[in-house]
Amino acid sequence: MFNGFENLFVYSINPGQVVVNMVVAFICGLLISIIYRWTYSGPTYSVTYLNSLIVLSMITSIVIMVIGNNLARAFGLVGAMSIIRFRTAIKDTQDIVFIFFSLAVGMASGVGMHLIALFGVLLIGAVFIVLSKTQFVYPLRKELLVQFSYKSGIEGETPYLTVFKKYCKSSSLINVKAIGGKGNIEISYYVHLHHKDQSKEFVSELKNIPGIDYVNLLFDEEKF
Repeated sequence: MFNGFENLFVYSINPGQVVVNMVVAFICGLLISIIYRWTYSGPTYSVTYLNSLIVLSMITSIVIMVIGNNLARAFGLVGAMSIIRFRTAIKDTQDIVFIFFSLAVGMASGVGMHLIALFGVLLIGAVFIVLSKTQFVYPLRKELLVQFSYKSGIEGETPYLTVFKKYCKSSSLINVKAIGGKGNIEISYYVHLHHKDQSKEFVSELKNIPGIDYVNLLFDEEKF
């Protein structure tokens, strides 16, 4: 009866298994970093983040091998890890998913479940690639973000709305903030143009309105 209970606190692993687990974790982490490069849609990716994904898989594998079946070690590592404070803010949800991805395959490698780790990377990676290349979940209606400065108090109150009605199917005010002084404000709208090739004319007419100093028209990457 007690032999089975004692086995929970005994965990043996030989150097060969350690090497194999670490190699599998490295391969899985490398594949995850490649998948991230293929599926990333931002302006530029961080090389240090890619390297961290590889190393994170290997570190997690080591942690799992150190813990083994020893409950005391598990609680000890939880206490040690609670001391660490991560101050880097991760804004992209996909980056968080890839961190969890690396942790999961590192755990699988650490306990010797190599097939689960490898097939998990391949299958989940294939899903990531298909979703990113087919743009299946992307919105069908493409909206633009327009930002411009406006000096309040000009006659007509909001003359730019006339231009919006002329060129836009729809518009949605998202932000108004004061800049500088003397009633200057920065206004941000999401707009959906009647025709996408009219963006130059739209910007030009906005710039010609008295009280508007600059106009920026761009895609909002966070929205897409």
